Amino acid sequence: MPGRIEDYALIGDLATAALVGRDGSIDWLCWPRFDSDAVFAALLGTPEHGRWRIAPDWEGGERPHIRRAYRDGTLVLDTEFRTGSGAVRLTDFMNVRDDGVSNLVRIVTGLRGEVAMRGELVLRFDNGRVIPWVSRLPDGTGIRAVAGPDLVVMRTGVPVRGEDMHSVSRFVVKAGESVSFVLSYGASHLPPPPPLDPGERLAETESGWRQWAAGCAEAGPWTDAVRRSVVTLKALTYRPTGGIVAAPTTSLPEKLGGSRNWDYRFCWLRDSTLTLMALLRAGYVEDAAAWRDWLVRAVAGSPDQIQIMYGLAGERRLTQYEADWLPGYEDSRPVRVGNAAYRQLQLDVFGEVANTLYQAHRHGLAFDRQAWSLQHALTDHLAKVWKQPDEGMWEVRSGPEQFTFSKVAAWAAVDRAVRSIEHFGMRGPLKRWQVLRQRIHEDVCRRGFDPELGSFTRAYGSGDLDANLLLLPAVGFLPYDDPRVRGTIAAVEKRLLRGGFLLRYATGETRDGLPGDEGVFLACSFWLANAYHRTGRRHEALDLFGRLLDLRNDVGLLSEEYDPGARRLIGNFPQAFSHIALVNTAYELSGHPGGREAEDGPPPARKAGRSPPPLAPGA
Repeated sequence: MPGRIEDYALIGDLATAALVGRDGSIDWLCWPRFDSDAVFAALLGTPEHGRWRIAPDWEGGERPHIRRAYRDGTLVLDTEFRTGSGAVRLTDFMNVRDDGVSNLVRIVTGLRGEVAMRGELVLRFDNGRVIPWVSRLPDGTGIRAVAGPDLVVMRTGVPVRGEDMHSVSRFVVKAGESVSFVLSYGASHLPPPPPLDPGERLAETESGWRQWAAGCAEAGPWTDAVRRSVVTLKALTYRPTGGIVAAPTTSLPEKLGGSRNWDYRFCWLRDSTLTLMALLRAGYVEDAAAWRDWLVRAVAGSPDQIQIMYGLAGERRLTQYEADWLPGYEDSRPVRVGNAAYRQLQLDVFGEVANTLYQAHRHGLAFDRQAWSLQHALTDHLAKVWKQPDEGMWEVRSGPEQFTFSKVAAWAAVDRAVRSIEHFGMRGPLKRWQVLRQRIHEDVCRRGFDPELGSFTRAYGSGDLDANLLLLPAVGFLPYDDPRVRGTIAAVEKRLLRGGFLLRYATGETRDGLPGDEGVFLACSFWLANAYHRTGRRHEALDLFGRLLDLRNDVGLLSEEYDPGARRLIGNFPQAFSHIALVNTAYELSGHPGGREAEDGPPPARKAGRSPPPLAPGA
């Protein structure tokens, strides 16, 4: 059985990522990309669906004491096992790949006494379904596993033997000794990946991450939390294209044992502005520019074909199927691969694209005239479709509605186009777009606000509430001191707070086309902390932010949601949206001058010197 979600740590190479449990078991790894089939899928099933465990051989004896931590500013993970006979440190990392080869390195170092260790490698290609053909390397340095197009090679200095379709190693490590294992992925029709020096790659990887993380802007008392979050965001970046995945996992449930299980190994436009602002506030201009450039390439084409999400390189067909051979995390079925929501209409993506391009320009990123041509075309198309119902930013399965925030996002898209003409001298139909902006604003205020509730509502005439209504002042639709905004904040608090944190909407009261319920949504809870801060309730903002930070696991990671009853992280993990919200809220509360999205003042001051160096092999 897999561990609790909070028991996992993340390692990665800027093209894929693995989840490492506290017990030394790697239970999730998709190779060679984030969205590839998993070779370790025990996270969604059993050890027989693939894992790689290295830990003290304690079976029948006393469990070892375990503690772990990342090396500061890096994705190098150290797990220390202490037993009655001694102590060892297991160091796990993936070096930023070069020559197209992806490597996962594990080094066991003796710290005290001696410890009997056991390694168990269970490779299962095709998301835990295919048992590969395993043979020894000709030079005797390890094994190779092949199935179809996939090849995995493990090199180590200790003996490995086959036991019941598992590759098992037993060895003893004494103080001062070390044993290394290198797992490498390649194409089966090509020669095996070459050997590497684990010690050299460790030094290179640690140095590269430290240099990159050192560029993180100060965030007052929350600098360490922000640095860990931006390192996590970097780890979720597909370096070849600049795309950032929502999470490296699929089908971790929003309710334990439930069916709200989705594949998040893709790039959502919904997150684009907040992602850009988090990177800019933290000082990572090059990474922000890479994200902006990915966005422009992904949405390029006919405006009526814009999607809510894309693949790592901008792929559009994200076909969904169910992996029915996997029982799911803690029996949470189904396990979904792909995401059918890519076919939905969501008007909010027009606002996200426009705001991202506008903020990029305002904060000094190199201007791209093709990007303005694209934004111009999207705005013209939006003028034709903004009145249509859509599925909303949460991708409901209950059919299209007139969602209030979707209309606000449409307003924001036109607003940013107008501002680009007014402030940057861009060419466009200013008068026509000004009229359209006003029409949308009036429509939302007339149909989206409920005077009896004293609040905006989730959809026109619905009476339901949604946490995304907290973003109305954040995008500049109304100021924070507007009575309608304050009334909305109060109504959202009253109806959506559970256990001190915020639901995105009340599943028991609101139709979304899905069975069951879900946990509190962490990004929305960060939005509430921002709203408290902007409306003069700083003490409450600090209290909520502190409690949200307390939900991070022992290595600083957050999932999408939290179950207050079970006191467990739930949903895909680690979740970019949660860490983006953490970063933006920390800078907001710390008084950092960066990017208030709706304002047109000068761009935030940057630290003197160059932007942080790009993370690269040996950097």
